[in-house]
Amino acid sequence: MDQLSSLPTWMPLFVVLSIAWTLPWKGVALWKSARNKHLIWFIVMLVVNTLAILEIIYIFGFSKKKPGVKPTIV
Repeated sequence: MDQLSSLPTWMPLFVVLSIAWTLPWKGVALWKSARNKHLIWFIVMLVVNTLAILEIIYIFGFSKKKPGVKPTIV
């Protein structure tokens, strides 16, 4: 428990800000990958935490729908 008191004072703020940054990106990316039926992307993004870098790459690079594919309503 002594080690926790020796942490820098900015560390809790960094943790809170990183969570606030990551959660919306992860939510959108997981939602898009599930809607596009990209199971591998969904699993990797769910398991790996990259401070939203992987999620941003997926959203802007790989989540584009292919022409001619109509979304299905479940």
